[in-house]
Amino acid sequence: MTAGGLKTVCRQLGLPPYADRQLAEWLYNKKVSSFDCMTNLSLDSRRALGRDYYIGLTPPAGKQLSRDGTIKYLFPAADQHYIESVFIPETDRNTLCLSTQVGCKMGCVFCMTGRQGFQADLSAGDMLNQFVSLPERETVSNFVFMGMGEPLDNADNLLECLEIMTSSYGFGISPRRITVSTTGVIPAMGRFLSETRCHLAVCLNSPFSGERMSLMPVEKVYPVRDVVGFLKKAPVERQRRISFEYIMFRGFNDTPGHVNGLTRLLNGLRCRINLIRYHPVADLGFQPSDDETIQWFRKRLNDKGIVTTLRASRGTDIMAACGMLSTRFRYFPGANTFE
Repeated sequence: MTAGGLKTVCRQLGLPPYADRQLAEWLYNKKVSSFDCMTNLSLDSRRALGRDYYIGLTPPAGKQLSRDGTIKYLFPAADQHYIESVFIPETDRNTLCLSTQVGCKMGCVFCMTGRQGFQADLSAGDMLNQFVSLPERETVSNFVFMGMGEPLDNADNLLECLEIMTSSYGFGISPRRITVSTTGVIPAMGRFLSETRCHLAVCLNSPFSGERMSLMPVEKVYPVRDVVGFLKKAPVERQRRISFEYIMFRGFNDTPGHVNGLTRLLNGLRCRINLIRYHPVADLGFQPSDDETIQWFRKRLNDKGIVTTLRASRGTDIMAACGMLSTRFRYFPGANTFE
């Protein structure tokens, strides 16, 4: 719960007016898992809390370990559903990729989560649990909301989660260590930019509307030119990073025309592009661009003044890389495995 939610709980239960601060301290600083541990609250207060509320820590139900050290976790969430989260260890940082929905409504044709369809929104607690109950929790340095779901399609719960993560009463994580990805849901982008200081990453994939629409149905509602136009007018402080995710499909969006199209589209916007190798999904017909083409594409964009990087592919052997998360499988309780 946010600070406002904790105040409401204390008022409803007749707890002292300062008890909300004590609750926040126990939950987010001391990280207790039981109301019985909250020893500066009266026994009656602890009993009342335990009667009407639960702390909500739920450990992973399963995990898979990649050859490259990436770990994919399966978490129970939202009405008997499951979601996946990915822990990505690196030399200079450890990144946690979190999910915001069970499945996704956006229907991007290249994405396993999009093919799964939508089952449920995650609560702020479901989102936070992926971090708080992570075995490697104390080593996480960076957070990306790039797992299952469209984060800004679940904006209310996402913003509550981000408030708790970044606030002084919560976990106190720097917003600069958090990036939220979106397909370009413009109204919620406005809320996100005004209510948080976290970084924003927009899934682009083509500068041309027709091509993008063939990959991402959201283009019909929020065209790429409108998304970029909105960002050009938005008051974005210099400390905040705006980036565009660009998945490389062989012979589809990796030509000189696409370099020129991106240059024209993003002209005047302070941003960067993250190139992502396409991770093939069965029966879709797409193939990833070859390494030589990706490096050429990256150099051309950099030469034109657009800072462009290549995101490393991690966890492909366990279906944990970008676009590969899905819980459309059988889970085997007690076996700690899933397929």
